[in-house]
Amino acid sequence: MNYVNGLTKLLVSLVISTIIIYSINIIAGFAGADYSFTNGEAFIIWILMAILVNNCLKK
Repeated sequence: MNYVNGLTKLLVSLVISTIIIYSINIIAGFAGADYSFTNGEAFIIWILMAILVNNCLKK
């Protein structure tokens, strides 16, 4: 059961991090900024944001 629980937390943190990254990018676009990420930059930001969200979700 620990594998299922860990996999669930991983998937939730990856989805939440994706939503956060895109929402920040869209809000910055409304403010007039134009950010473009390469695939490597987007991957690193995505993983780091997922780690941050995972640490925030811990009890």
